Amino acid sequence: MFSEYGNEMELSGTPFSVSMCVYGGDHPEHFKVAIDSILNQTICPNEVVLVVDGPVPVALGCIIDQYRSMEQFHVIQLATNTGHGYARRVGLENCQHELVALMDADDISVPTRFQKQLSCFQSNPSLAIVGGIIEEFTGTIECAAVKRVVPFTDAEIKQFLRNRCPMNQVSVMFRKSIVQSVGGYQDWYCNEDYYLWIRLFQAGAVFANLPDTLVHVRTGADMYQRRGGWKYFVSEAKLQHYMFTNRIISPAQYIMNCLKRFVVQVMLPNKIRKCIFIRFARDAV
Repeated sequence: MFSEYGNEMELSGTPFSVSMCVYGGDHPEHFKVAIDSILNQTICPNEVVLVVDGPVPVALGCIIDQYRSMEQFHVIQLATNTGHGYARRVGLENCQHELVALMDADDISVPTRFQKQLSCFQSNPSLAIVGGIIEEFTGTIECAAVKRVVPFTDAEIKQFLRNRCPMNQVSVMFRKSIVQSVGGYQDWYCNEDYYLWIRLFQAGAVFANLPDTLVHVRTGADMYQRRGGWKYFVSEAKLQHYMFTNRIISPAQYIMNCLKRFVVQVMLPNKIRKCIFIRFARDAV
């Protein structure tokens, strides 16, 4: 689909922002590595909008202060922890440029990530959002064992969306105006991104994913714990109901999607849930 990517000289004149949120529980050194990975790109962002969602420890605050004085950084300090949906919304609203890339505070973007994404937008003016593959690791990126491969074409992504989240949020770059036209980020427990992709789908937005690893994502045992429990299931079931009532999925698919999630998220213990995710939702690196 994307056999060639534009060179640096061709793309460096396209301005774009990076929107990033950092929380009190984030690891200072991991945060620094994440920031450095977006400052050491083949094409660097024109601005980095950093939302500090509530108070942070002194060590993390010192790292934030190191970047606060840099011209391209715009640091927004929220007095209290507001949650992922609102923090993402604040970040997006404060981005100056039409193209916005998302980044998490403990992940690592590959050096050519933005160059490849900008090339996609240049070659396809109708494109609303482009993401890519993520590789999950613990310790160092050399320890990556699995990756989350998502469908590549617009048609494949929209079909996949009816069953599972079709974009790796930490890998995406999108057009701010299109995202805001559907309401931007809104609160939906642990599914703010999936809810946004669904609304973009409803608006007829054009999707794409690159067949390349764009981001190395830090994981741990607690990741699978977070993807289980009654509250998480209820959030996902409500999202499935939203798709059903908006005629995105059929009654049979709605029931099947909810049933699968109930088994995995509520009935299974964390260790087995982890095995299910790795076996059926991930590929070997």
